[in-house]
Amino acid sequence: MAPVPSPFLDPGPYATANNLGILQLRRDHLIPAVLSPNADSDYAEGKVENTRFGSFPHSTLVDQPWGTQILASVVDTGSRGKSKKRKRDTKDEGDGTPVAEGEVVKKDLVKAAVASSGFAHLIPPTPETWTLSLPHRTQVVYTPDYSYILQRLRARPGDHIIEAGAGSGSFTHAAVRAVYNGYPGTEDATDQANGDEENAVGMSKKKKRRRRHGGVYSFEYHEPRAKQLQVEIKHHGLDPLVTVTHRDVYNEGFCLDDSSLPDADCIFLDLPAPWQALKHLTRSPPSSAVLKSVASDPSTPTPTASDETPATSHLSDPQKPFRSPLNPRNATRICTFSPCIEQVTKTVSALRSLGWLEIDMVEITAKRLDVRRERVGLQEEGVRGGNAHPASVQEAVQRLRDVEGRAAVFHSLQKEKQEDVMRKAEAKKRGENVDGAQGDKGGKGKKKKVEGVPPSKHDRREQTKKELESRTLFKEGRLVHRTEPELKTHTSYLVFAVLPREWNREDEEKARTKW
Repeated sequence: MAPVPSPFLDPGPYATANNLGILQLRRDHLIPAVLSPNADSDYAEGKVENTRFGSFPHSTLVDQPWGTQILASVVDTGSRGKSKKRKRDTKDEGDGTPVAEGEVVKKDLVKAAVASSGFAHLIPPTPETWTLSLPHRTQVVYTPDYSYILQRLRARPGDHIIEAGAGSGSFTHAAVRAVYNGYPGTEDATDQANGDEENAVGMSKKKKRRRRHGGVYSFEYHEPRAKQLQVEIKHHGLDPLVTVTHRDVYNEGFCLDDSSLPDADCIFLDLPAPWQALKHLTRSPPSSAVLKSVASDPSTPTPTASDETPATSHLSDPQKPFRSPLNPRNATRICTFSPCIEQVTKTVSALRSLGWLEIDMVEITAKRLDVRRERVGLQEEGVRGGNAHPASVQEAVQRLRDVEGRAAVFHSLQKEKQEDVMRKAEAKKRGENVDGAQGDKGGKGKKKKVEGVPPSKHDRREQTKKELESRTLFKEGRLVHRTEPELKTHTSYLVFAVLPREWNREDEEKARTKW
């Protein structure tokens, strides 16, 4: 029976129970959750993910298409712990069966009610989203780094990858996706059908070559981190493809616990001292002269007696003959991940002494480009996403004229009002009636001046709202891009090298005969 596909490899069209889902709250704010709607919880709605944008019960996430906008639910966060009832609280409930003190009464789940605000997007898990949301146990390898590393290592379906220094498992998930071509122990139905047909018609009498499944062999020195990674890999459905081993690769090498070999095509070392592990990554046991030259190189620190004895004895122990963890049929590519240039110098020196070729170092400094349309102009006043500043000198001059025109009208009205008050005061002293024709004349004059006033801010916004009905904002403005002000990744130096396959006289004769 074939295992259930991992959501990282085949998420399917919908989110399913007991599988991983990602809640995206913002561009860089993601929350991973194994969807368990029927799990025990203190909430009446079942298991709930509480975020700053609202509460999301798992019952509202299961069976939803990926990419759906999930509305937040009303969850009573103050009712936790109220499911514990005492014996006296159950006299009139249910069938009258007494409940012991402290016993939890399990109720049916309550259907979640939609909240008035708040939402999130439900997206499938990928190595990229997992890198942004995983629980950090160590410094992780980010997407710009591991995408370039896998490309330079030429990782493809069916390859085997050695990873030393698993840490939080960011590179592990990306490597699995790169080499996946099926689960071990299962055969492709199409390949079987084609093989049976060939045998039936006599087209091919040769034995069908067994398919090689890709896999990742991850080594971690820190035992708690190794155990936690094993738990995560199992929850994500990747345990048939990933072998996590707790191992000190500096002294014990890269053979597995069951004495099998990784048969690796690609190697990634994220270690503090990768040059100390390179002596195990050869096709034949290195000679004592080579080991001595590596240790005596000025760029390589001289190992202490405690460090030198286990490694040397492991390579020369007759009870434990040397077994190469590399694929003998193809060239092997390696990448080391180091934050300091001193580490790079020591690693390059060791690679040269052990026969690695095409040594190269790369530094990746990735920046995100924010591409958008920029709409600038006074017609954008009050419009969301617009820059309400003058787009030309003519607009700026016209706005200044409008402001000065309104100011002039305001001051003239104030002056006229003041003159009218003074005139009424003088007429009152003389005992004259000023509420008749003069007042009407003054009112008519005031009305005549108001008609020529430039539009106010309120009037301009009302006019803009009317024009929005016929505007196509997504086509307006200039297409511009801006880079982030600072790097959101850590500096690292990547050292690449290639170790060719061994070539002997038999291989030479076979090549001459064939070609």
